[in-house]
Amino acid sequence: MTVSYTLLGLLNEADRHGYDLKQSYDRRFGSVRPLRFGQVYRTLAQLERDGLIETVGVEPGSGPDRKRYAITTNGVTDLERWLAEPEDPQPQLQTVLFTKVALALLSGKPADAFLEDQRQRHLAVMRELTAAKRGASQRDTMLIDYQLFHIEADLRWIEHAAGNLDTLATEIRL
Repeated sequence: MTVSYTLLGLLNEADRHGYDLKQSYDRRFGSVRPLRFGQVYRTLAQLERDGLIETVGVEPGSGPDRKRYAITTNGVTDLERWLAEPEDPQPQLQTVLFTKVALALLSGKPADAFLEDQRQRHLAVMRELTAAKRGASQRDTMLIDYQLFHIEADLRWIEHAAGNLDTLATEIRL
């Protein structure tokens, strides 16, 4: 999910100020990584430049004047197109985990020890996320489940890699 399309979606719901957009984004999507104000205003400037949003009012605030933004017809069309497009799976062929295993094998370091440490770290994060689910809202539970499923996939890869270190070491050294 990109920030620009998320902001378009929030503006499709209602006209808003930049501050309001940031608060709405953080409340709905930012529990893991809230937006920085600079990112909000930079993205709004790009969306306005591209004709996807427009300023529909300027109001005095306690600091600088506050612009109120609205999505344009082109913005609605672009948002609807983006929402209708399925996302391509993104296999990560050069992930950090794979790179560390390959470099450990190339340098003669114990890749199995690294994989075990990584497995323990993944399990610890899974325990933390599972504890965070208790009493969480449905939205937060869905986000946590998404993270848990990705960690589970990493754990399967770690187990697979650990079982194939000898073969991998031979191939990597060629």
